[in-house]
Amino acid sequence: MEIRTTYFDKTGRTNTEACLEIVDKAIHERGFKHLVVATTEGDTALLFAERLKTTGTNIAAVTHCANFKGPNVLELAEDRRKAIESLGAKIHTGTMVTHSIETAFAAKFQGLYPTLIFANTLRIFGQGTKVAVEIVMMAADAGLIPECEEVLAVAGTARGADTVLVIKSAASKRALDLRVLEVLAKPRE
Repeated sequence: MEIRTTYFDKTGRTNTEACLEIVDKAIHERGFKHLVVATTEGDTALLFAERLKTTGTNIAAVTHCANFKGPNVLELAEDRRKAIESLGAKIHTGTMVTHSIETAFAAKFQGLYPTLIFANTLRIFGQGTKVAVEIVMMAADAGLIPECEEVLAVAGTARGADTVLVIKSAASKRALDLRVLEVLAKPRE
């Protein structure tokens, strides 16, 4: 099998349109049925939902958990949520599997815990890779995508998209069964 991988010179939102093209092509040429996309304020999910609304693709947009930026803060505004859902995408706002209770323990007691080791190991391949793996597990945990299927995952560094992976999905309880099968795009930086 020969698969094309795109490497971006820099991280971040300047790569979003190229990632959208890569995903659109993969869906049309290879028939992927599920897409999981990371979104904070909704811009990335809205772009993907608008572009792919006629493909029949199950789009699961995964946001930061509530209160990530601080107490009583939701980063995805309600009007943006409704706009994304009106295009047929589903949204999951829940506990981030690699950024949960262990982060509180690490901050308080200065230790390193298994989930943080897992997250930092994934970051070796880029922030987008870590987020893509995480959101696939979160979407599977929420029942928005099936387990044990090849899905497209889109994530990025800070804002926008710069990483596209093909992942064999797994719920977080079976995190070690998850497989990154292909890297379609990622930053070199």
